[in-house]
Amino acid sequence: MESMVEQQAAISFLESENQRMVAQMIRDFGQKEIRPYMMEWDENQHFPVDLFRKLGGLGLMGVLVPEAYGGSGFGYHEYVTAISELAKIDGSIGLSMAAHNSLCTGHILQFGSEEQKQKYLPKLATAEWIGAWGLTEPNTGSDAGNMRTVAVKDGDYYVINGAKNFITHGKSGEVAVVIARTGAVGDSRGMSAFIIERGTNGFSAGKKENKLGMRASETAELIFTDCRVHKSQLMGNEGEGFVQSLKVLDGGRISIAALSLGIAEGAYLAALKYSKERHQFNQPIANFQGISFKLAEMATKVEAAKLLTFRAADLKNRGMSVNRESAMAKLFASEIAVEIANDGVQIFGGYGYTKDFPAEKYYRDAKLCTIGEGTSEIQKLVISRSILK
Repeated sequence: MESMVEQQAAISFLESENQRMVAQMIRDFGQKEIRPYMMEWDENQHFPVDLFRKLGGLGLMGVLVPEAYGGSGFGYHEYVTAISELAKIDGSIGLSMAAHNSLCTGHILQFGSEEQKQKYLPKLATAEWIGAWGLTEPNTGSDAGNMRTVAVKDGDYYVINGAKNFITHGKSGEVAVVIARTGAVGDSRGMSAFIIERGTNGFSAGKKENKLGMRASETAELIFTDCRVHKSQLMGNEGEGFVQSLKVLDGGRISIAALSLGIAEGAYLAALKYSKERHQFNQPIANFQGISFKLAEMATKVEAAKLLTFRAADLKNRGMSVNRESAMAKLFASEIAVEIANDGVQIFGGYGYTKDFPAEKYYRDAKLCTIGEGTSEIQKLVISRSILK
């Protein structure tokens, strides 16, 4: 087995032409379609579905989906670039784009039958349909093995009862991949994954969460009341849902690392710009060591997060295990996003506490990255198990 050093030696950190093209496309798109409206969306917790249809038209809602299914057919380097560039502008948009790609679409791409892929991926890749993914429940966050949503076999159907919460696109998603218990509580082979379309009898949306940050990314409950789902909607075999989910989350953590990276870089660049424009004592505040040293630390943290994230992306592209590397990237990038956003507010001073400047939004948005798709504590658990086994 290759050592970490040998794995890393083969990685090229040169930006490809595809990455440059994706980055520029998003900057141009964001300037016109996101920046003018993002604070209004944030204030009103408005989920801009039409914007995601436009992102679908640009190929950004099926980044990893092969062209045969209507996707862009890109790899993880382009995917990381796309998420981070969106998150530099608005973390909410980056989050929803990442959740749609990595979780719902990614689960079907990795584990769906050919028939399921043909049916769902073209609609998801173009954002004709928005996707949701349901694992978390009100009483089981990190402890997913004790989920209470159950699916009981009844002839050719499964009858599902229970609820999921903190689900991105829980109200607006046209299709959801849902993990439900088909076996004993706590049995990792006792859970199964189902593709459930909006409009299925017994399937409804519950409360929409009123959040600190990421407010333009919809988060809501999924509720199942005697919901009958045909066995053709089962992904893989019965009992494989939880194991599938862990593999989906390995890739999903790279997307949250990319999201964190984008927020961190956005907060840093905003602070850098402001520090050159803001004058105190007849000079830019960037001239003061207290500010310049803070900026130096912010820039260094961004670069370190970038290296960890692209290393995980490279291993994923090559089909290698990324369990430890994606957890490291997600842990580090999310924690430094919070630190950098905090420093950004400090550099802006009083203006950093107002909604007229971008610092406060990066500050609010960053925190979710340390919680979603596995808390920082869960990442440390994954990493420690890997290095101690």
